[in-house]
Amino acid sequence: MSHSASDPVPPSPPAIELVGLTKRYGDTVAVDGLDLTVHPGETLALLGPNGAGKTTTVECCEGYRIPDAGQVRVLGLDPRRDGRRLRPRLGLMLQEGGVYPLARPREVLHLFARFHAEPADPDDLLERVGLAEADRTRFRDLSGGQKQRLSLALALVGRPEIVFLDEPTAGLDPAARRMTWEHVRELQADGVTVVLTTHLLDEAEELADRVAIIDRGRLIALGTPDELTHADREELTFSARPGLDTESLSAALEVPAVELRPGRYVVHGENAPRLISRLAGWLEEHDVRLGELQAAKRSLEQVYLGLTEDASAPSGGDPSVEAARREVEA
Repeated sequence: MSHSASDPVPPSPPAIELVGLTKRYGDTVAVDGLDLTVHPGETLALLGPNGAGKTTTVECCEGYRIPDAGQVRVLGLDPRRDGRRLRPRLGLMLQEGGVYPLARPREVLHLFARFHAEPADPDDLLERVGLAEADRTRFRDLSGGQKQRLSLALALVGRPEIVFLDEPTAGLDPAARRMTWEHVRELQADGVTVVLTTHLLDEAEELADRVAIIDRGRLIALGTPDELTHADREELTFSARPGLDTESLSAALEVPAVELRPGRYVVHGENAPRLISRLAGWLEEHDVRLGELQAAKRSLEQVYLGLTEDASAPSGGDPSVEAARREVEA
């Protein structure tokens, strides 16, 4: 059957689709019925405390773990059954390992380039990640940051459609960290899907289109950084002379209390413009000079800690199960 130019184009499948993903290690449930969709060209930050199930989830997507239940589709393919078709389309950046200790960056990158049909230029990539001057240094003698840069280059040399970045800036100095962020932005501009696991919440807030927070194998929050940090209650921080009558001030602002922190006062309430107006009136009435004033929404770190604050609490279960959970992802 022929199709006219006006026929609708079928939608492309999700880059990653997880439905009821479950993975157990003995009695420990590492991933517990996880549903998650990653859109093509999206950067998703996967956050969670150690043992939350992040690494197991990613390894199921990469085909290195077999789910006990549920469905995993990556670029419309089953990572295990269709592994030979899928692997050339993926880029994996590991935290450590994967390179022969006596190998040198340039030869390793050229070797990996030969595994792909249309690789990126290895020498150009080596320059871009800042390893040109260390191209003859053996892998075992590279600094931790240099090893991270080489791992990033190895993940990108095959021009992947999806890149999995595991703690990509761990051990990097600020300049190298910023350079890595620029590489991620280049991938985003090229329409590459990026799955980022990190413990650096400012990194997730800076780079991610959406953030998924998982705890004990379950998805507990999903949304853009703005969606997750939006709150009806806002935080107003200001500096003024010490010893203000906080009871009088809280009454004027119509808030339960004014919090004291070193060198500043903090107010939590609704409608920041109204709070600022009432604060200005109270300060004028009491002849108090205002110092610095800042109105801020919740940070992603505050949201994350609020959602996962019970993650490290003992469950009261079998100690061997808790030990197994800790070993799932250290």
